[in-house]
Order: sequence, then structure tokens, then C-alpha cells
Amino acid sequence: MTLDPQVRTLLDLLAKSKLPEMETLRPPAARKALTTRFLRARQAVGKLVPPEPVHRVEDRTIPVPDGEIQIRIYTPEGDGPHPALVFLHGGGFVLGGLESHDDICRALTNLTPCVVIAVNYRLAPEHKFPTGLHDAYAATRWVFNNAHDLSLDPTRIAIGGDSAGGNLATVITHLAHDSGDFRPCLQLLAYPSTLMSRDNESSQQYATGYYLTQGQLRYFGEHYTHTPEEFTNPLVSPYLRADLTGLPPAFLLTAECDPLRDEAEAYAQRLEQAGVPVTLTRYEGMIHGFLGMSAFLEKAYVALSDCAAALNSAFAK
Repeated sequence: MTLDPQVRTLLDLLAKSKLPEMETLRPPAARKALTTRFLRARQAVGKLVPPEPVHRVEDRTIPVPDGEIQIRIYTPEGDGPHPALVFLHGGGFVLGGLESHDDICRALTNLTPCVVIAVNYRLAPEHKFPTGLHDAYAATRWVFNNAHDLSLDPTRIAIGGDSAGGNLATVITHLAHDSGDFRPCLQLLAYPSTLMSRDNESSQQYATGYYLTQGQLRYFGEHYTHTPEEFTNPLVSPYLRADLTGLPPAFLLTAECDPLRDEAEAYAQRLEQAGVPVTLTRYEGMIHGFLGMSAFLEKAYVALSDCAAALNSAFAK
């Protein structure tokens, strides 16, 4: 294991921010700290740049079973019907939102190009499992049901997400397969959380010092679920779903120096064993969350380009 030199520089900058560890903070304070940490790192390396321009960005409010949530629609140039990606942000089900993953969504909109719909599902612990999952499922179904009005091609809609968002995208794909409500043309899963028990080599080897820590993972799990017994629910740990046959193709990426690496790669192996077409790419020397660090890491932009290529391949079929 060798950390990429750019990753080492970034970790050093984040350490110099001298902000408290996430798991020592109440969730509202942790959400603010996440934003502050990267703002200070960008200031330190002179990376304060405007957002990547996109042809059109629109925030909308949509209904979910017991309320409303926001979505953000990124639209590239050109006439529809467009292909699309429903994107679910990471952050351990506790952190993150439309702003935290704005860079990723803008990049994928332009690189592919396709419409990207980012979903601002409700966060734990204010809204514990399964509220965020229900929000994300309802939003995805809304996109499929309103494809014509959104100038989308309903046969070319993918679902994806990173980390906790990858978990939600995975579970939504399972639920949609069972219900027949809709069928994404691709699962785009970036270092997804798939197994809450986390007893494997990478979870131990990268437990501390590599951005995402075991302490943070415990913090997220405790806030997301009501009891540890829910960790064995396949809607929380999708690796535990018994039958994976018949699911849409998957593009799954992992980071070498990530405690979630092994559980994500084990899930990819199970998909392959079930006959699901899978492309698995491990990015050497990278850490959890690197896809959103393109301001600092060249490999992040490479990975975003690989995601766009996977989307285009799925959209062409």
C-alpha cells in the first residue's frame, strides 16, 4: 500500500485544519465541520475556484410519502430526450447534501453529457432508517414517472451514488427489481457501503489515518439505525440480500486505502456470481471520498471520466 502523493498532501492539509473529529460532534456541528474542513484545504492550496459551468441548474421540490424534499437538476446543452443519472450523495446518512456533491454532479453532467438529478434525502439521526431510503426511492420513481416532462429518455436512466449514497442506490435497485416500478439501465456505485458489520482486512488496515475512520463509521451506523440488530437487514446491508440475479449492470469503483474497499469489492463479486454484468475498478493510492476531491487529486478526474464512459456505454445499449 502506497498513498498517492497528492492524497498525502491533502491529508496533511486536512490535519492542519485542527478541526475536531467528526464523531465527537453532534450531527449539525459535524455537517458544518465537513464544509469548513475542505474550504480551509482549498484555501491552503489556492483552489478556491467557481463551480464548473453547466448549461442549466434548477432546484425543485418534489413530494415524498410523508412530506417534501429538494432535488437539483443539472442539464447539459442540446435537445432532449436526454439520458440521465439519479445521484445520491454520500456522508454516512448523516452528512452531505446538494452542495457537498455539487462538483461531482457538475462534472458528470458535462463529461457524459447527461442530465444529473441530485437527491437531497433527509438525514439521520433526525430521520433514521428507513426515511432516507424511502425519500431516495420516491425521488427515483418520480424521475422515471416524469421523464417525458423532464425531456428524459426513460430507457436511459441510471442510478448511482457514493458511499452511503452508493448503499441507497444499491438498495433502490433491489427494491425496484422486486416491485417492477422502474429499471435503471446502470448502477454506478462509488465505494458503496454494503455490509455494516465490517470485519475484513481493509476495515482494519485503514481504520485510522486515511480520512474515513472506524470511529466515524460507528458514529454513522449508530445515528442511521435504531438498534445494531438492523445492521443485518438487507435494506441496511445490501450485501446480505440472498438473491442478486436479474439486477441491472453495475460499474463499481473502489479506493485502495479505504476501510469500505473490501465490502464493496465483495459485493461486486457476488453480483458477478449472480450473472450480473459488472465492471470493478480499484484506484490505487486513493482514499474514501476521493471522487469529490478533483480540486486536489488528478486521479479523481480520471475516475469521473471513467464514470462518464460507463454511463455512455450503458446509454448506448
